Amino acid sequence: MKKTGFSRRSLIKTGLVAASAAGFIPDILKPGETWAASPQAGTGSTGGQTTPPDIMNRLAQYIMDAGGKSLPENITEKGKHHILDTLAAMVSGSRLKAGVLATKFARTQGGTLEAQVIGADLLSTAINAAMVNGFMAHADETDDSHAPSITHPGCAIVPAALAMAERENATGEAFLRAVVLGYDVSSRIARVMHGAVPKQEGHSTHSIGPLFGATAAAASLAKFDARQIRYALAYTGQQASGITSWVRDREHVEKAFVFAGMGARNGVTSVLFVQHGFTGEEDIFAGQDNFLEIFCKSRDQLPKWIDSLGNYYEVMATNIKKFSVGSPIQA
Repeated sequence: MKKTGFSRRSLIKTGLVAASAAGFIPDILKPGETWAASPQAGTGSTGGQTTPPDIMNRLAQYIMDAGGKSLPENITEKGKHHILDTLAAMVSGSRLKAGVLATKFARTQGGTLEAQVIGADLLSTAINAAMVNGFMAHADETDDSHAPSITHPGCAIVPAALAMAERENATGEAFLRAVVLGYDVSSRIARVMHGAVPKQEGHSTHSIGPLFGATAAAASLAKFDARQIRYALAYTGQQASGITSWVRDREHVEKAFVFAGMGARNGVTSVLFVQHGFTGEEDIFAGQDNFLEIFCKSRDQLPKWIDSLGNYYEVMATNIKKFSVGSPIQA
């Protein structure tokens, strides 16, 4: 493969130095500050759990309001770090097999030119741009990770938010708020998936959590009301997929799709469906055969995590990798 003359490490170093000099990315924590601790969660249970009917109400309301609320200074700066980190991962990933193949695929698809494919002279639909940039973001294993939820949030959420921000001509501030929101939703959904019961064994938190985060970010940028958000989450639940057979993918192409490209694509698709008038079930978290019952062993913890929205930001518990390896061996 032809050398490009730049590396992700040099790109990050140059970008961070320039941004810091311009005053955009000061230190994440000021002297004497500490990161917020995780809210106390209850113990999970495998059966007989019901979901309070206001879970969907509260989540949809929070997603609707997030675009209009200022973020605390330390959350803003941490969010900028993760956006920059993910963009750098896309650039380096654009030269690897997953990124090259995804870009080649997008060139054949046509459609309305709405969003940029990173590292290429290519505009595509928001759906395809989100997918391709997602492939790139996870291609070289330098994307961020959130250990408590067993997810890589940035590689799906940032591409989805970037594509929707371009499509909707959103401001940088709206984009940043949408990304931080995506991390909050992604990690909370994946946290309550922990455990193995017959209905959920083999389901991948790496794909399903970030899918919900991508939808939340895209819905915020589309300025959806609460009912539209409910519909978008319904289509998100129907697209929840990904099985852990990705561990046998030696070339890291299918894995890049499962962790990133699929979630980014499906999240944007859910939102664009609703933007075009699609309707659906208004509460996939309650009633018979709901999402939580099927996928989430620890669903009784979700109310406490919903309570913490706006007070505890999951981006603060997300790590930026130092090495191009899987998260479990970063230590």
